[in-house]
Amino acid sequence: MPDPSSNGNTQLSPASIDRRDFVKSAGALTALAGLQTLSPGWAQASPRPPAQAGVQALEPTRRVGNRVEYDLEIARKTFEVDGRETRAITLNGTVPGPLLRLQEGEEVVLRYHNTLDEPSSIHWHGLLIPNQYDGVPEVNYPGVPPGETFEAGPFPVRQYGTYWYHSHSGVQEQLGQLGPLLIDPAGETPFDYDRELVVVLSDWTFQDPNQIYANLKKGEEYYNFQKRTVGEFWSDVSEQGFFSVLKDRLAWKRMRMSPTDLQSVRGQTYTYLMNGSAPADNWTGLFEPGERVRLRVINASFATIFDVRVPGLDMDVVQVSGQNVEPVTTDEFRIGTAERYDVIVEPSEDRAYTVFAESLSRSGYARGTLAPEEGMEGPVPEERERPTLTMADMGMMHGDMEGEGMDPDNMDMSGSGMGAAAGTEASSDPEASGMNHGDHGSMAERGSTEEGSLRPPGTLPEPVRHDPDNDHGPAEAGVPMMTRSRLHEPGVGLGDDGRRVLTYDQLRALDEKDSFEAPDREIELHLTGNMERFIWSIDGTTFSDADPVRINHGERTRLTIVNDTMMNHPMHLHGMFMELENGQGERAPLVDTVLVKPAERVSLLIDGDEPGPWFFHCHIIWHMKAGMARVVYVEPPEDHDGDFHYQPPA
Repeated sequence: MPDPSSNGNTQLSPASIDRRDFVKSAGALTALAGLQTLSPGWAQASPRPPAQAGVQALEPTRRVGNRVEYDLEIARKTFEVDGRETRAITLNGTVPGPLLRLQEGEEVVLRYHNTLDEPSSIHWHGLLIPNQYDGVPEVNYPGVPPGETFEAGPFPVRQYGTYWYHSHSGVQEQLGQLGPLLIDPAGETPFDYDRELVVVLSDWTFQDPNQIYANLKKGEEYYNFQKRTVGEFWSDVSEQGFFSVLKDRLAWKRMRMSPTDLQSVRGQTYTYLMNGSAPADNWTGLFEPGERVRLRVINASFATIFDVRVPGLDMDVVQVSGQNVEPVTTDEFRIGTAERYDVIVEPSEDRAYTVFAESLSRSGYARGTLAPEEGMEGPVPEERERPTLTMADMGMMHGDMEGEGMDPDNMDMSGSGMGAAAGTEASSDPEASGMNHGDHGSMAERGSTEEGSLRPPGTLPEPVRHDPDNDHGPAEAGVPMMTRSRLHEPGVGLGDDGRRVLTYDQLRALDEKDSFEAPDREIELHLTGNMERFIWSIDGTTFSDADPVRINHGERTRLTIVNDTMMNHPMHLHGMFMELENGQGERAPLVDTVLVKPAERVSLLIDGDEPGPWFFHCHIIWHMKAGMARVVYVEPPEDHDGDFHYQPPA
């Protein structure tokens, strides 16, 4: 446990529980997981091979009054995926790790024991937690050496909702070190349901993840087996005309990009899992016909964005990032890496329904079954065609705005940046910031604001042309000519088949905020990348070379994220919620992770109430490893007692 008297230097201390007691409890849990005779009512699942328990609840190691303690053992175990035996990094013997269930208002201790032959860590994703326990090596603490134990807590549980936990060391998360975490509210749940099931989505590879990363550094397209074909060329010609298609192909060639660069690693390399089960293993969650079933969907993948639906059932979205929202009925939602969506379905018929999670690249899927009894199987939908990015997705054309269009022959591929200077306060001067709105007339009605003001409800951030003088250097190649809010768009590959698709602008917080004030300051950060070299960065600077983004204690900040790249980036801020400015005014939803589309501007409001260094990064871990990360440092109050520090990476 960190010693407050050590000038902020984190130290590991012996656990407050006897090691023999923990081994006994962990062994009993692993045995229970292997027997598979019982499953909690909220997560009933099919029988599974040993060390592959799916979602099993972990009993507290100790409970005294309002204080509860949990112990986790990090270890390598045999794991079976799609009939093949492999080795995984497990938590108490299972992948996913056991379900931790907390109660808002209680005090908790989360203790983990590293039995690996390498350092490890656990980050509690979305949890409001004292900084020294957040679990990010090089940011909050040095990590946990082999054979050592780390104790996070005691600390109060200050929230409710669906969360998860995972390693932040190397590629351990890719090897299975992850699990769900649920927090029950102190009061009544504002929506009714009869049963709940946890659905943990993940991706598994039989290849060495370190070798995958090395291959990506050799060429981003190393795993892109879905490139456009000659047949597609002629098919497009028949619909669009020869010269139009030729012009499009030449434009992509000049950018040295591919319109099928949707995900760095795909289903040819990944097996997509639902609660640790491959599609053929058919994880099954049980229900009684007529019940309202709450599905807590957690995207715990290393690098995969999923599109989730339950064919034949409406889904009422009731919670996002662990926070309640006014219910939105939909057929499908896109869930970025590390996001969580809670939905309620009502299977009224005595039959099986498929839970279908299709990868964004359409290269594979995870699936399970909702059924009234074991052994049933719902029909598996046909996979949809692989989508392709368009020039509009890249901000190169915007014919939907004022009837204008852009000529690909005149596109600027210089690699220049756009918007406000990197990592600085956004300027209210359109000329200084590259916001030349005079060319667009009524675009200003889409949500322009004076610096330090709130956007009127019903508006979104206005489009912005890039500033050719703002150069982010060789770490950025091929920027959009225009970035804009795309919160109202379902995303590439969705929305053209008649299904209702959830969009960010539909999300409206259910709980009223205590206050909703204008920001004191604005910061703009650009997501940048050079795909040929697989360099990912923020403002053209990789994490190892970047200075922290500093926020004063108590300061309210508008953070505008601008995606200058052609890929989706799920951006996660540790330790704090962000208010997503999605046109809902004071009912703006709280999120800890937001999926930023290509050529998109997303604005979020942050209150600097949680002091210390907090990691901010893309949750596609390949991108994070390649440099798309920062430290956001919230300055401590004057009476700070020195219980955290930031040690920049070597």
